[in-house]
Amino acid sequence: MDIVEGSWKVQDKIEKKAGKIGKGKFGRILKMARKPDKEEYRKTLLIVVLGILLIGGAGFSIMWLWDNIPGYFAVI
Repeated sequence: MDIVEGSWKVQDKIEKKAGKIGKGKFGRILKMARKPDKEEYRKTLLIVVLGILLIGGAGFSIMWLWDNIPGYFAVI
């Protein structure tokens, strides 16, 4: 088997798997899905960015406390 025949077999496998997407469990969801408009995208992006900043800030605060609080107790 040369490389062309091998690539055709791989391509056929991919096309068979892609053809089953709309018929399985998630077919109804994929049919109902739509591309978000700009306003919906911006709101989602804002919420995600705020969540990342909140979680990152909380993690940084915990790390800062973990590094600096033992030094305060050593002085006392």
